[in-house]
Amino acid sequence: MKKIRAYIQESYDELINKVSWPSWSELQSSAVVVSIASLIIALVVYLMDISFSSVLEQFYRLFL
Repeated sequence: MKKIRAYIQESYDELINKVSWPSWSELQSSAVVVSIASLIIALVVYLMDISFSSVLEQFYRLFL
């Protein structure tokens, strides 16, 4: 039980005194970057889905 208590105390001390937390403006700018990157990736996946769908549709029309 002492090891668990020591682990929790050391973890708390590290989180409070040794970790450098980002400022609010850094968090906001990071959130904007992540949002834009997510939208771009979603758009790329959507375009790939549409293109593969149309290619497969043309392929199936050849054999039906």
